Amino acid sequence: MTETNNSLLSIKNLSTHFYTEQDLVKAVQDVNFDIPEGRTLAVVGESGCGKSVTALSVMRLIPWPPGKIVAGTITFHGQSLLDKTEAQMRQIRGNDIAMIFQEPMTSLNPVFTVGNQIVEAVKLHQHKSGSEAHSIAVEMMRKVGIADPQRRVNEYPHQMSGGMRQRVMIAMALCCDPKLLIADEPTTALDVTIQAQILELLRGLQRTHNMSIMLITHDLGVVAENADDVVVMYASRIAETAAAGPLFENPLHPYTQGLLKSLPRLGAKKDRLDVIPGSVPSPVNFPSGCKFHPRCPIGKDKPKCQGDEPPLLEVLPGRCTACWFAPGYEEKYKEMQASPGVPGRCDAE
Repeated sequence: MTETNNSLLSIKNLSTHFYTEQDLVKAVQDVNFDIPEGRTLAVVGESGCGKSVTALSVMRLIPWPPGKIVAGTITFHGQSLLDKTEAQMRQIRGNDIAMIFQEPMTSLNPVFTVGNQIVEAVKLHQHKSGSEAHSIAVEMMRKVGIADPQRRVNEYPHQMSGGMRQRVMIAMALCCDPKLLIADEPTTALDVTIQAQILELLRGLQRTHNMSIMLITHDLGVVAENADDVVVMYASRIAETAAAGPLFENPLHPYTQGLLKSLPRLGAKKDRLDVIPGSVPSPVNFPSGCKFHPRCPIGKDKPKCQGDEPPLLEVLPGRCTACWFAPGYEEKYKEMQASPGVPGRCDAE
């Protein structure tokens, strides 16, 4: 994805590794994307592909040891986040960049009321008095659709349902009016009705606050309804990027095609869903060449796919993919080999 003048967040060549006693885990490698102001970027892929580690890298929450950002840049509003001190990052987290974590029950402190936890965030970042922060907490709980917020603000997390806890997490994330919201699987373990309500809530708050959203999910149905742009990750790298509409209409990478084929469809004549064979490879032992080739219906028997890892190239306007056999890829690759200055590479050399 090409960086634009209105990019709020720009990630270039990001690589995050974990150093364990046994192995080096390359969780994220050479990731590049931009999130413009007021838009939603979905990061899609199976568990273990690097989605959450990318988000934690943006927040500078990778624990050291064992994790470390080993390469790349993360630029937010024109400022490098990797050059910030920890004290400066504490001011940015929650205030300018907020994050909704996967499981609200483990993210909320069980010994404090939900109101106290929202109030703490407001007092820390907005420098409000206790009474002002309490009023903001009640108002945010009302905004996220929690009935009788004056009473519920004094309840503990275990007294709330999963959907209510998720709404509290959203209220806490948005209480300081962040410019970027990172939502990591925000509807995991919620039933379909509550899921739809949470996503509609996020869309409404985005429109109201002109907020950018980085939506991390494995659910392509959620992506289709909510995303402007999509990054498809596989085995620590980006496989494909595109605007949501073109990606669903004409996926270029075999992995993206496999994900879309696995979606249930009304009126389908098959008794069983299509599946991608195999599983995501271990990050301590990635296959050589294209990391998807052992599972790929096109490349599993191709020496080219087994030997050489394809770079991420822009094969169509606004469409980047990393597949030797994607339409237009070979021509673009040869053009760049013949003239290295020709634009079109979506990852840095």
